[in-house]
This record gives sequence, structure tokens and C-alpha cells, in this order.
Amino acid sequence: MSTKRHDRKEEESNEIHSTTTTAEQQFQQQQEQAVNKALDETRDNIKKTTNEARKEIPRYTQIVNDYQENTIQAIREITDNFVDSQKDIIVNSFRLWSDWVSSPRQVAENYGKIVSSFADNAVAATRVLNNAVFANLDSVNKSVQHTTENVKELSKIGANTVKTFQQVSSDNIHNTRTSSSKIE
Repeated sequence: MSTKRHDRKEEESNEIHSTTTTAEQQFQQQQEQAVNKALDETRDNIKKTTNEARKEIPRYTQIVNDYQENTIQAIREITDNFVDSQKDIIVNSFRLWSDWVSSPRQVAENYGKIVSSFADNAVAATRVLNNAVFANLDSVNKSVQHTTENVKELSKIGANTVKTFQQVSSDNIHNTRTSSSKIE
């Protein structure tokens, strides 16, 4: 009789364990589906955001082009205004200058060299500034690439750590169940 009771208890225990295991598996599947859904939604949101940012690239390119064109135009206007004002000064003051300079042509040539040098220097300074801006943009791009690679590696490390914990936990549960069944 005691064997029948023992067998019945064991059957009931197996049924409860089987029902519990099935319920646990269903719960785990639901949790996994919920996590996957949330992560998929996050991935979709990130894609949407990056696509929107990508659409802005032509606008940023246009801004840089406008900046360069405006800078060049400003240099042209500054030099034109400078030349005009100097022309006025030279024409209005020619009488005074004629006593010190041998020819008006020489004055005009010297003045032209000075103004050309001024314009060349302004263009060169703008070129240096633009080169610095683009060099910094290149550095930022490389930094973004390195960050992307590092984040991928860190994500792999995190995933591997979770897998290790999961395996250790699973092994512990299996060992505990095996030990429990040997005791009964």
C-alpha cells in the first residue's frame, strides 16, 4: 500500500511539476515576446529618427555652401568698398601726393598691389578657417565611427555576460532538481 501511495504522490508531484513547468514556459514566452516587441519598436523608432536626420543632410550641406558663398561675397564687397574709398582718397588728394610721388601711375600700381594683397590675405584666411572646420568635422566623423564600434563591442560583452549568468542559473537549477530527486 505504501508503494501505491508513494506512486500516487510521485504522479501528483510530476503532474504539478509538469503543469508548473508549462505555465512557467508560457510566462517566459510571453515575457520574451513582450521584450522582443518593445525592442523592435525601439529599433523602428531609431530608424525613423535616423532617416529624419538623414533628410536634413542636404539642408546642412546648403548651409555650409551658403556660409562659404556669403564669406566670399563679403570679402568681395569689403575689398570693393575699400578700393572705392581709396580711389576717392587718391583722386581727392592727388594734388598733395603729386609733390611726393613721381607719377600717378606708380601710385595706382602700388595701391593695386596693396589692395590685391589685402584681398588675397582675406581669401587665404577664409580658406584656413574652412579647412579647420572641415578637419574638425572629419575628427567628429571618426569619433562617431569609433563610438559605434565600441558600443557594438560593449553590447556583445553585456549579451555574453547575460548568457553566462543564464547558463550558470540553469545549471544550478538542474543540479538542485537532480539533487532533490535523488533525496526523495
